[in-house]
Amino acid sequence: MLAYRSDANLNLWDGPPGDRLATQMAQGRFLVLQERCEQAYRVQLCEDRYEAFLAAADLAHLVPDTYAPLPLLTVAEIQGRLGGAIAYGLAALAVPNAYVWGGTLPPNFDCSGLVQAAFAAVGIWLPRDAYQQEAFTVPVAAPEPGDLVFFGIERATHVGLWLGDGQYLHSSGPERGHNGIAIDLWAGGTPVANRYRAEWRGFGRVTRSGVG
Repeated sequence: MLAYRSDANLNLWDGPPGDRLATQMAQGRFLVLQERCEQAYRVQLCEDRYEAFLAAADLAHLVPDTYAPLPLLTVAEIQGRLGGAIAYGLAALAVPNAYVWGGTLPPNFDCSGLVQAAFAAVGIWLPRDAYQQEAFTVPVAAPEPGDLVFFGIERATHVGLWLGDGQYLHSSGPERGHNGIAIDLWAGGTPVANRYRAEWRGFGRVTRSGVG
């Protein structure tokens, strides 16, 4: 498929004005242009089919190229890569960071951006947002390391990466969380952990890859 590859890390926005970050595009990712809107273009990222707006000035960073989706992975292949996803998350925890809504690039992530980046680092593409990731996974009653844990009332609005031993890694905001990446106990025990435990929805297992 003819698309555009980015030669730099780019911000993508919720709307044409570019005043609210929606997600970020790592160097080397692909997108397709859909339509021009004021000083921006509506685009769709190829790897996760996420739609957002690219500032017109950033067209200079797009290189025409052919997008080829990553090969589909078996469940066994995915399971074999989960340790790498966890290692990515722990490495992100180890450096100074802050929560950024829409953040998918180090050092600053939002919750689903951290999860997506951790899996993408080992060649597994997940959808962008927490509620999309919940729908993409298979519900499980007993989580194993590398599963996802979801929180929210009407739908999933927060997601973490299960580490085992009752712990999960997540990036949470300054109002209700840690303002960055931290490890919490699923059962609660601290103010932040208690708030999320009250909104726990379930666990999900990644059994497929290749959204785009």
